[in-house]
Amino acid sequence: MYAATVILAVVSSFFCFSCKDNGKQYGQAITSRDSVSVMTTRGVDMYISENGIIRYHVIAEEWKVFDKMKPPFYSMEQGVYLEILDSVFQVESSLVADTAYYMMETEVWELRKNVHAENVKKEKFDTNLLFVNNKSNRMYSDSLIRIQQDKQIIVGHGFESNSDLTQYTIRKTEGVFPVKDE
Repeated sequence: MYAATVILAVVSSFFCFSCKDNGKQYGQAITSRDSVSVMTTRGVDMYISENGIIRYHVIAEEWKVFDKMKPPFYSMEQGVYLEILDSVFQVESSLVADTAYYMMETEVWELRKNVHAENVKKEKFDTNLLFVNNKSNRMYSDSLIRIQQDKQIIVGHGFESNSDLTQYTIRKTEGVFPVKDE
């Protein structure tokens, strides 16, 4: 009986000394799900259809869905590559960016850093900020834009375009343009 009491006292003291506060501070537990992604997918390689026809090919390192944030959005912070396909699955145009956000309520993509796009005419568009509005089928930016065409390069500060980058307006343009002597 004496041995059992000693063992009980030793075990109790072990628990008492091991539970003392070390002065460490811990962050608060996440109690609401509004700041946590509901889904995180790595190694994304997907095809998206429009009216039953495959139109888009998306590749991303990581895709997060924040459906409880105000406003809710998708996040691809490790880069995204998008191909727009024609009816026989040939690439019509492409777009790449270091970071992409998709706002679910407004259906607007925000592409940031090293945004490069190419249209069906092989014109190349380079900027650091590009918005794509799915509702209005428009692309726009107020940032510096560089457009490389077949025989000229156009630089401007801001532009607006249709969704396939074939009809666009450039604001505050500058560049070198070939002129024919007559």
